[in-house]
Amino acid sequence: MGTLYYGDVATPIEIDDRALAHLKVVIATKLRRGESFTLSWTHGPGQEVGRSTVWLHPSIPLRFVFDEPEPALLSRAWIEALANSANSSGGLILVEEPPHPGS
Repeated sequence: MGTLYYGDVATPIEIDDRALAHLKVVIATKLRRGESFTLSWTHGPGQEVGRSTVWLHPSIPLRFVFDEPEPALLSRAWIEALANSANSSGGLILVEEPPHPGS
């Protein structure tokens, strides 16, 4: 389970390492361009039922921490799905990974 630390919020955001690796690519791309946007996700197992949204801005500190020492192999389809949501009026939504071709 990876962790996203955003600003000075006392409670870090726990996200699966693989999902966090994909989010990192999309988030870093948008922030590098100076774009602000929202990030929304559904709470995972062991967390209070519900969903959360944060406003991401280039001036707010952000840190990605991964449990796995090796980087995840990235799925182009998943990055594209996340980027498409990030560029919509609804903001970046952590969607499920699309099925692999032939699955």
